[in-house]
Amino acid sequence: MQAQLQHYLDKLAYETDSSDLKAALAANENIVVIDARSPAAYAVEHIPGAINVPHRTMSEETTRHIDRNAVVVTYCDGIGCNASTKGALNMTRLGFKVKELMGGLDWWKRDGYPTAGEQGSQGDSEILCGC
Repeated sequence: MQAQLQHYLDKLAYETDSSDLKAALAANENIVVIDARSPAAYAVEHIPGAINVPHRTMSEETTRHIDRNAVVVTYCDGIGCNASTKGALNMTRLGFKVKELMGGLDWWKRDGYPTAGEQGSQGDSEILCGC
């Protein structure tokens, strides 16, 4: 039972869902949201306020401007993409406190939250998750 308890504690320590991220952003918590996809994908659509640091380019130099006291939340397209996991791994190796957004941009949109970019949308408050 102790191993299972630790598993769930770890999961909550290292992952977040769109509802919790939205609430943390609304509460002005010290969070930096990183879109770990390519600049082209970021330009098409991304979470408002997210910065684009593709996982392949993460280094001391490319992350120098990021607040080291913030919780970094990485995301990508969704469950069929592992850029957020690679980004979370890279940012952890660089010494940041990191969480990965479960379901990525796909679940963010499914929960009805707005997006920015060339194909950004206002979201649909009727389908909010409320987890």
